[in-house]
Amino acid sequence: MRIAIVGIGGVGGYFGGKLVREYENSNQHEIIFIARGEHLKAIKENGLHLITREGDYIARPRLATDNPAEAGIFDLVFFCTKSYSLESSAREFISCINKNTVVIPLLNGVNSAERLRAVLPQTDVLSGSVYIISHIEKPGVIHQEDGACKLTFGTDDESAPKYQYVLDILLQAKINAVLTDKISEALWTKYLLMCPMASLMSATNKTYGAIWADSSLRKKARDMMLEVVAVANARHIFLPEDSVDKSMEMVAGFGHNSKTSMQLDRENGRQTEIDALTAYLCKAGKESGVSTPLHDEIYFQLKM
Repeated sequence: MRIAIVGIGGVGGYFGGKLVREYENSNQHEIIFIARGEHLKAIKENGLHLITREGDYIARPRLATDNPAEAGIFDLVFFCTKSYSLESSAREFISCINKNTVVIPLLNGVNSAERLRAVLPQTDVLSGSVYIISHIEKPGVIHQEDGACKLTFGTDDESAPKYQYVLDILLQAKINAVLTDKISEALWTKYLLMCPMASLMSATNKTYGAIWADSSLRKKARDMMLEVVAVANARHIFLPEDSVDKSMEMVAGFGHNSKTSMQLDRENGRQTEIDALTAYLCKAGKESGVSTPLHDEIYFQLKM
């Protein structure tokens, strides 16, 4: 199979790197990195340097490119771009994707698959979610700092088992992967953690540890999570009763100095994923008749 990773950032670099390490010399699977600029140049020259809690290594993909004509047709593709680049990346590589290609987005937010289906209406698009804290340290180098490094993908119906072969590919590469027939629940469970924390941490410039250490901010984070639960319920997505407690436990368990990707992007003057996170929750709340005053306040602050 020809397996493409579109976007070799913190997510695509980590999971793509594990796929390359497993299948680098395989005649069964070819791993293709889609990257750009200095990052692509460094990968071509020296491979992708992974600094992870499991150890450091160099991943050398069979092909690293930004050229759709060179990339060829994909059998399986993981979109790991920033949310704001999703549609443009899909359109750029539309010639590499056909009706037999399986597409799995691994982005922040809950509507990536829906957005991809609008661009790729004839393609088999699943949904996916990951828990990981990692980033590009410099061109050609990915630093994974924290997180469960877990990848969940699947459907909301009985068709999930037909994708067992994708799960097998991931598991063989020693990726902590799960195939589910309740993917919306998985997406919103992650969103329950990421939307409030990315929003609050970006607005306050506080790390996970600093949020947890401040009782008022800790309470605000929890109350923001309850807003997400209310919106999910209004959209007929019912999360486990202990989902907020578990999310708060995850916050407590992250490294004291760990930050969200949206916070890092904001600090470095880059475009952020505010539309897929904070803005989406505010919009979904209004559409569902659910009040989201805490997210509304922070969205206004971040936009200013």
